Amino acid sequence: MGGGTLALAMLVTLLLLEVAEGRRPRGGRTHSSPSYRGRSEGPESFPLDFTPVEGNMDTLMRQVQNLAQSLYPCSTRRLDQDMKLRFLDNSTVTCNDGSSAGYYIKESKGSRRWLVFLEGGWYCFSKENCDSRYETMKRLMSSSRWPSTRTGTGILSPQPEENPHWWNANMVFIPYCSSDVWSGASPKTDQNDYAFMGSLIIQEVVKELLTKGLDNAKVLLLAGSSAGGTGVLLNVDRVAELLKSQGHGSVQVRGLADSGWFLDNKQYRRTDCVDTISCAPTEAIKRGIRYWGGVVPERCRLAHTGEEWNCFFGYKVYPTLKSPVFVVQWLFDEAQLTVDNIHLTGQPVQEGQWRYIQNLGIELRNTLKDIPAMFAPACLSHEVITRNYWMDVQVKGTSLPRALQCWDRSLHHSLRNHGNSNSSSPRSVPRGCPLHLIDSCPWPHCNPTCPTIRDQLTGREMNVIQFLTHMGFDVQRMAQQQGLEPSKLLGMLNSGT
Repeated sequence: MGGGTLALAMLVTLLLLEVAEGRRPRGGRTHSSPSYRGRSEGPESFPLDFTPVEGNMDTLMRQVQNLAQSLYPCSTRRLDQDMKLRFLDNSTVTCNDGSSAGYYIKESKGSRRWLVFLEGGWYCFSKENCDSRYETMKRLMSSSRWPSTRTGTGILSPQPEENPHWWNANMVFIPYCSSDVWSGASPKTDQNDYAFMGSLIIQEVVKELLTKGLDNAKVLLLAGSSAGGTGVLLNVDRVAELLKSQGHGSVQVRGLADSGWFLDNKQYRRTDCVDTISCAPTEAIKRGIRYWGGVVPERCRLAHTGEEWNCFFGYKVYPTLKSPVFVVQWLFDEAQLTVDNIHLTGQPVQEGQWRYIQNLGIELRNTLKDIPAMFAPACLSHEVITRNYWMDVQVKGTSLPRALQCWDRSLHHSLRNHGNSNSSSPRSVPRGCPLHLIDSCPWPHCNPTCPTIRDQLTGREMNVIQFLTHMGFDVQRMAQQQGLEPSKLLGMLNSGT
């Protein structure tokens, strides 16, 4: 943006701020500019609402953003708002196939908040299924075809209307190319066909970010989805310890684990451990941690000496963590159901499967009941924080971005009053700002704000009653089991109670 254009944008911003405070700009009246379309080669103009906004900063920021984009028509989003690829300076830390690991970054000058996101994408735990993974999902094992830029969505979006609390943070996206749930520390050698260096990749990225402003950070939020969510639980304390060892212990390190809180439960139908999908969760991780040379948090390792695989399961590793972590978990997670051999392919489920699905929700609730900061909707889905609908889902009337903002406020409140940002107990939560949010209704998608489900054959959207009927849900029978009238049960399903 040229100097004159920047000055003009700043001037109009100041005028907007004056009006937001109810003051009339000097030298003229406040009024609404007419909307018009300029010449074909110029940007589209837009109306500016100069009426007092009475503290509505969202409206103000949208107007300023629209103004900046209209004054700077050269694809602002692509030039300034996409994250750009950087390969690690340390070439010995690599993806599975030995290609350079790296990260995408969008810096936000002046911001002291950093969001580092770990991508998900299952794992492999033997040469055979890693070979298969390399043939079918090479981008999750190699950097050779990574694009030069990535556009952030959900909590990585630079748009305040899509990401109201973190939009102006420094954004970092670390692609998943280690297939080890971000736990490995083993290089590729003549004896090892693949490198498994997920844990080391995170460490190297953080070291490089220290040269880009992280050394002056106030908060670092390590976030991730699916395998990346589990990776947060495995690495958040290691990141905090790394920063402390580098002389930056004042940086507040926090975790946000999305859809990575898996259970080591028994499968609905036991199958041989041949590939990632069919293998029981415990057996897959037992094999994987040996194959990857996986490392786990020190306190969890000491609590499970000789059985370190336990540390890959959220409810076992969480009590050992020092850093505060916010847990986001669907109560009926599709990936969990997949490894448990419940495949919802559009055919009505059997009664035994239905009971298993309901019990899964109960088990998950039980493991989450003592987690002080969490968001658990009763939905059938997987991953959410980078989805474009992440603002729409609510639990007890509170959205996920609002819950995360409350968590941030509670940690700030705790740090200010007790000098300890690790405390996130309910007594440090500001009034009217809920943190422990978990649905109480017992069926998949009984929350009316759940993401849309589509019929796999027709592609049509289904509401919760249509979905449950499609799965073989017997309203009359279930109402009888619950001691309810069928009409009462249908009403509860519609309202999500």
